[in-house]
Amino acid sequence: MFKPIATDKAPAAIGPYSQAADVGNLIFISGQIPLDPNTMEFVSDDVKEQTHQVMKNLGAILQETGLTYKNIAKASIFLDSMEDFAVVNEIYSSYLSEPYPARAAVEVGKLPKGAKVEIEAIAVKG
Repeated sequence: MFKPIATDKAPAAIGPYSQAADVGNLIFISGQIPLDPNTMEFVSDDVKEQTHQVMKNLGAILQETGLTYKNIAKASIFLDSMEDFAVVNEIYSSYLSEPYPARAAVEVGKLPKGAKVEIEAIAVKG
């Protein structure tokens, strides 16, 4: 059984899912897109600003569970264009420190609401 995680400091779920799920020693964080949690609108069309907002949203959910970016064990990055990879990678890495989590980064056909970037993560307690 899992315990759903919710915080008003990250965007509300826009579908039938939880912001995150607490399952034993793991926290599964749903894919975050660059929505401002106060307005539920994109912060910008700029991939840099979108990536910062996505990371802030992930951070808010981690904080709600008492964790930090250091607890992320695995992340998946979804891009609408692999041409943005270097920019997204630079911003993503600025929120993390070594040892870095495992990661995948892929280009997809389309992201929710037309986002340029979406990131999901699995964090470990302790």
